[in-house]
Order: sequence, then C-alpha cells, then structure tokens
Amino acid sequence: MNYLLTNQETERLGFRALTKEDFQDWLPFFENKMILTYFGINPNLPQKELCENWFIKVFHRYENNLGGMNAIILKETGELIGQCGLLIQTVEGKERLEIGYSLLPKYRGEGYATEAAVKCKEFAFENNIASELISMIHIDNLASENVAKKNGMNLESIIDFEGMPAKVYSISK
Repeated sequence: MNYLLTNQETERLGFRALTKEDFQDWLPFFENKMILTYFGINPNLPQKELCENWFIKVFHRYENNLGGMNAIILKETGELIGQCGLLIQTVEGKERLEIGYSLLPKYRGEGYATEAAVKCKEFAFENNIASELISMIHIDNLASENVAKKNGMNLESIIDFEGMPAKVYSISK
C-alpha cells in the first residue's frame, strides 16, 4: 500500500517525497536541542549526523513500505517548510498508523502542521488506508498536542514509547 501523499495539496501546501537534495534545507530542524528530545533524538550528536540519521530512517520507511514523511512545500515560494506523513508504528505490540509532523523552526506557529496533518487524515480515510489514526506526542510537546486536538483527535493513553513518555492521540473514521 502506498502511504505517501505524493502530489497532494492543501490551500497553502504541496506534498512530495523527500529527496537527498532536501538535506541542506532540513539541517535547521536540528538546531533546537529541546525540540530534539520530543522526538527521542540524542541532542548531543552533531547536527549533520542527526540529519543523516533522520534521512536514513525516512528512506528506510519508503523502501520497506512503512509509510513515511512527505516533504511539505510552501506553494507560494516552493520552499521546504517541514515534513508530514503516515507512518506505520508498533505501539504496545500492535501496528498502528500514525500521522507524524515536523516543521522547520521559522515556519512554526503559522498553522502549517495542522493543515498538513488534517490532509493526512483526510487522505487516509478517503482512500480507506486506515479506519483509525494516531499521533504519538512527547508529554511535554504542547504545540504538537494542539495540532492533534485541532485534527479532531482525543487523548487515548499515555505510554512509554521506546523510552520516551508519550501521549497517544487517536481518531476513528
């Protein structure tokens, strides 16, 4: 099944697969060490290594049909502003489909994450990819929690996910 939203659009955003050419544009994501802890990323590694590890994971998902983060492009300028997508996650021993989202620092607070997450939800439900979706959010990440709530999700549980305390938000079709 294809979980990528390639060539999908919203009012302000376009979706495409991430490419190796996006590497330099994605480096600023790793500048804020506090944000990295929300993703279970070791903030002490060099910025370039963090970005390399991120890209390895994205391409691994693409190659193994595990969903993946789409590059989010601001239609007005053509700039890469973030990543958002449908990800297969194993949560407490069960495979679930997650809406994941990450924005570059200078684009946060403009509603782009919500717009992209809503598009992922609509895409998954309209194409019968899943009847339920989740978003897993570090318990201290209030901005991402607000995105999940704006996407119609409700708090389902609080779990330990790979050593990280996470809130699981969910929505059914």
